[in-house]
Amino acid sequence: MEENKKIRPIRSYVLRQGRLTKHQAEAISLYGNDLIIPSSNDLIDWDRLFSSKEKRSILEIGFGMGDTTAEIAKRFPQNNYIGIEVHSPGVGSLINKIKAYNLNNLRIIQHDAVEVVENMFANESLDAVHIFFPDPWHKKRHNKRRLIRAEFLRKVATKLKKNAYLHIATDWEDYALWIIEEFKVCKEYALKTNEFQIKPDHRPYTKYEKRGLNLGHNVWDIVFMRI
Repeated sequence: MEENKKIRPIRSYVLRQGRLTKHQAEAISLYGNDLIIPSSNDLIDWDRLFSSKEKRSILEIGFGMGDTTAEIAKRFPQNNYIGIEVHSPGVGSLINKIKAYNLNNLRIIQHDAVEVVENMFANESLDAVHIFFPDPWHKKRHNKRRLIRAEFLRKVATKLKKNAYLHIATDWEDYALWIIEEFKVCKEYALKTNEFQIKPDHRPYTKYEKRGLNLGHNVWDIVFMRI
């Protein structure tokens, strides 16, 4: 019957079968068991995972090729990080950077971020969430695929500690304005400063961002606090 048909969730990504380089494939094969956390319904124990206590717990959603993620983890060893990414080339790339930088404060989950946030993080367990340059799905008919929607923001809010922050960066003005409007209907957040602010020090420039800025393009950084 039609009413019994399972409704497929709308994903904020499309799994493109990008080709793994030999170096990326070897990284996953050699070090994946140690650095990739299997997706599950079990809550992550940060202290046990990193064998450390009293460090801030920070989640990054959609780390791409992992350049920024690794740089942040290297720059702030006093924090522990988990990065989520669905694409294997990015996972292999980040593993190589973890090994190259000898990082012990960064792990990876290769799975859908919406499900991971829902199932794997305890309420009020995160000190910050970073979402840098999510897919803007700029065509109007694809806006429904955008990750940043009020429903998802509310779910993230349950995982953030009080006064923790959610930092989103985008280089699409339309998406930046969309994000602000989605936040406005979420009473769980308050603006840290202005709607758009100067790039915070904890976010390094990406090489693509630098190229865009040199061409006169803009980037919008949006930071909201959990209240």
